[in-house]
Amino acid sequence: MTTVDVNGVALGVESFGDGAAPLVLLVGGTTMLSWPDALCERLAAGGRRVVRYDMRDSGVSTTADPQAPAYTLRDLGADAAALVDVLGGGPAHLAGIGVGGMVAQVAALDHPGAFSALTLIGTRAVAPGPPDADLPDHDQAAMSRLFARALPDWSDREAVAEFAAAGAEVLGDDPVAARDVAVRIWDRTPGTAPLVQMANQMGLVFSSLDCTPRWRDRLPEISLPTLVVHGRRDRFFPVGNGEAIAREIPEARLLVLEEAATKIPAGQVAEVGEAMLRLGQT
Repeated sequence: MTTVDVNGVALGVESFGDGAAPLVLLVGGTTMLSWPDALCERLAAGGRRVVRYDMRDSGVSTTADPQAPAYTLRDLGADAAALVDVLGGGPAHLAGIGVGGMVAQVAALDHPGAFSALTLIGTRAVAPGPPDADLPDHDQAAMSRLFARALPDWSDREAVAEFAAAGAEVLGDDPVAARDVAVRIWDRTPGTAPLVQMANQMGLVFSSLDCTPRWRDRLPEISLPTLVVHGRRDRFFPVGNGEAIAREIPEARLLVLEEAATKIPAGQVAEVGEAMLRLGQT
């Protein structure tokens, strides 16, 4: 674990595998820990140099004010391209999960020369907020339950862990895994300031981020080999969002995980890893 300076900020990065192998760059969701250790290790075992990283205002990266970010979605995409340049070994296979998948789409559109392949997991092609009329919105019953809960004391590690586990149950994810990740996020978040802890656990910076202009209409411009992975049981970004991305990016492959919700289940890490490794070989 270290930090790398790009575009005037420090981004937290963690590497797996041979430093001389082809690069797979993993854009974090709320933090880099949105990417399971087991998947990083599987990709590394398949002959890849894997680097997962924290975006701005998350993890150990530069944090200013997560409630009022002084940058845009385009800046986050530019960070991904710049990171490839600094790390070396590009063009890279770029992968984004959740809101990181939005960053990955924009990065691939704005900086296509930096990347050799694209994987998009559990994401959609419109910015946070109401989706296009043809796309399914968040499951409203699940969202009502999720956001009706009282927030924890963000300075209380155990309370934060329990909050994450309960949220995972609402979303259909593994509460034990969610609890473990929440503890790890809490432990590596600099300081215990409630705002910073909350931002790291919930990714709230995206609710304030400038995501204009639209990019969905540009998806047919993507010529990279693309894999779209989506959980059939995803209540946050329902599967129709992934299906739309796969239709609109030329020759994209769609992999629907029938038993998955918003996270990659431990039992399907191998399947996702193999699909990503095959994509990198095309």
